[in-house]
Amino acid sequence: MAKATDLKIGLALGSGAARGWAHIGVLRALEEIGIKPDVICGTSIGAAVGAAYLTDQMDELQSWAQKMGWLGMLGIIDLTFRRGGLVAAEKAFGRFDNERSNVLIEDLPLPFATVATDLSTGREMWLRDGPLMSAVLASAAMPGLFPAVRREHHLLVDGALVNPVPVSLCRALGADVVVAVNLNSELSPLGRPNGRANGKVAVAARVAQPVPEPVVAGGDAGSPALSHLTSQISTWLGRKPSRRTRFLADQIEDAHAHKHVPNALEVMAGSIDIMQDRITRSRLAGEPPDVLIAPRLAHIGILEFDRAAEAVEIGHAAASMLRPSIELALRRA
Repeated sequence: MAKATDLKIGLALGSGAARGWAHIGVLRALEEIGIKPDVICGTSIGAAVGAAYLTDQMDELQSWAQKMGWLGMLGIIDLTFRRGGLVAAEKAFGRFDNERSNVLIEDLPLPFATVATDLSTGREMWLRDGPLMSAVLASAAMPGLFPAVRREHHLLVDGALVNPVPVSLCRALGADVVVAVNLNSELSPLGRPNGRANGKVAVAARVAQPVPEPVVAGGDAGSPALSHLTSQISTWLGRKPSRRTRFLADQIEDAHAHKHVPNALEVMAGSIDIMQDRITRSRLAGEPPDVLIAPRLAHIGILEFDRAAEAVEIGHAAASMLRPSIELALRRA
C-alpha cells in the first residue's frame, strides 16, 4: 500500500527478552503489507531487533536465534557473576560485532533510538546518537542477566525498567503515526502455563504444565509404609488426637500436596514479568500508540530463547491481522 509522502510512521519495539523474537515476525509482516517505518525506537530486545533491521542483518539474526536453543545459551553463561550478570554480553552479541553493527546511530538510514535506565538515578535515558552497539547493549542489560553498561559518565541498565514500549520516544523523533509492539500483554505471575504450542494455533494456545510428582523427605511418597502411617493417623484423628498427632498429620498432608517451588531463575523471570506488565500498562495508558500490536506470547517465558521460530510466527500473525487497523490509522492521520 502507498502511504502519504509527508507522513512519518514510527515503530516502537517493546521489551520482552526471549519473546522479542516476535519482533522479527512483525517486521516481516509489515514489509509484506507495504509498511515501511520512518522512525524506529526500541527497548531491550526491541532495540536489538531494530538495530538488526536497520543494518540489514535480519536474516542473520533470525537464523542465529532459531538455531541457538538452550545449548547455545549455555555457551554464553558466566556462572562466576564476575561481570555483574549471569550472561556474558560480549559472547551473546559477539556474532554481530562486525562492520555493519559498528556504526554510529546518526549514520543509520533512518532515525533510531533506544531506551535505557540510569542505574544511579533511575532516570529514563534516550540514546539517540553515538555507537550503535553500545546503545543496544545498554538498553538490553536486563538486571541479573546482563551486566550494566558504562556510557560516558552513566551506568546504564535495561530500559524496560522505565519505558517498556517506547511510544513517547517515537513521537519525540517526529513520528506522526506510531505502531507499537507490546510483547508483555496478558502476562501473569508465577504459575503461568508454560506449554509448547504447535503451528498457527500458537497465537492463542495455552497448554497446561504437567504436575510434578509429590516429593516426601525421608521416603518414597508412594511407599506402603507411608500409606499405612497416613491411614493410621487418619484413624487416630477420629479418636480425639493430641496436638502432636495433628501436627504429624499436617506435615504428611503438606508433603503430599502438589506444590511447585520456583527456582531462582523462575523467581527472577516471574518478577520481571510482573514489573514489565505493570509499567507497560501505565505507560501505554498515558502515551497510547495509534496502533498496538500485542502478540499472544504469555505462554513463552522470557528465558525460553529456544522458542524463536514459534515467537516469530506469532509476531507475524499478530501484525498481519492488524493490517486494516494500520491502514485506517494512516488514513486518519
